[in-house]
Amino acid sequence: MHAQRIDDDSVLVGGRRGLGHLTLNRPRAINALDLGMIRALHLTLDRWEHDTDVDVVLLDGAGERGFCAGGDVRALHDMVRDGRVDDVHAFFREEYALDHRIATFRKPVIAIADGVCMGGGIGLAGHAAIRIVTETSRLAMPETRIGFTPDVGGSWLLARAPGRIGEYLALTGGTMDAADALYAGFADHMVPSAHLEALYEALENRADPSSPTELVLLFDETPEPSRLETARVWIDDAFAADDVDGIIARLREREEPEARETADLLDSSAPTALAVTLEAVRRARGLPSLRAALAQEYGLVLWFASTQPDLVEGIRAQVVDKDRSPSWSPVRRADLPPERVAEAFAYEPEPALW
Repeated sequence: MHAQRIDDDSVLVGGRRGLGHLTLNRPRAINALDLGMIRALHLTLDRWEHDTDVDVVLLDGAGERGFCAGGDVRALHDMVRDGRVDDVHAFFREEYALDHRIATFRKPVIAIADGVCMGGGIGLAGHAAIRIVTETSRLAMPETRIGFTPDVGGSWLLARAPGRIGEYLALTGGTMDAADALYAGFADHMVPSAHLEALYEALENRADPSSPTELVLLFDETPEPSRLETARVWIDDAFAADDVDGIIARLREREEPEARETADLLDSSAPTALAVTLEAVRRARGLPSLRAALAQEYGLVLWFASTQPDLVEGIRAQVVDKDRSPSWSPVRRADLPPERVAEAFAYEPEPALW
């Protein structure tokens, strides 16, 4: 196999000696995912699934800044604003199918989540068989910051994080380093970026019966203790409260400065996004599979896109105009209608995801 390019070069396809290599290639956008890239990845995985020349798939991103900054939210903003409902459905349906495909692929998928890996990037890397972070990794599900809710199977990962770390990360959009990602269950191994080239060579030249995991372990290093682990005392106490108001009240009662800073952040966040996201993570704990979590997320995402002004407003404030001063609807948690969360979970998207 020699490197070949698909369509507009946004995904590079290569590899040799049994290793299929996929590289997200929009470095100037930190490899933000658009529908063309999603389709290119699908097509290649289709081809490789039954190709006896490929037995391991490596997924990484081009450029120095990171693996993938997420979905192309500027494009999403325009689709929603312009009422292009079919395009919104197609983007999420095909993205989630790809995330599930990676999770269930017959051959091991190794994802290198170095640098920035957020939102849609977690959808690709977070469900791979072998998930590698480096000392430069910065992982997050920051959707509440744009008045939205964690998706791409993020709620499934968040729901399985230790203690109440899932609620904390989901509501704050907080960033994890390598140690945090390993602790929270978003990654499996930490490999220093200086060793990545040697790891790639080892995967290409591996001698049977070395499994990919055994090879990765040769380069694995234990990071410093996770700051999330040390913050568990106040995180578990506050984020076990019944609702967002209760969480903020408990944060305000804590002595830790980080707890009070977290309360300030939540006070300025979109009331709808926080309430729906808290419920989504808690419901995901009771779901049987990633597939079920993606279906729940799909309904919520289309509910936000079809009925809530916060999504377009949040993307406008953070990405389009960059004024960082969104006007949420409602602005105050006290004005959030009591039935709003139930309404979100009752929404039935047409067509359904699966």
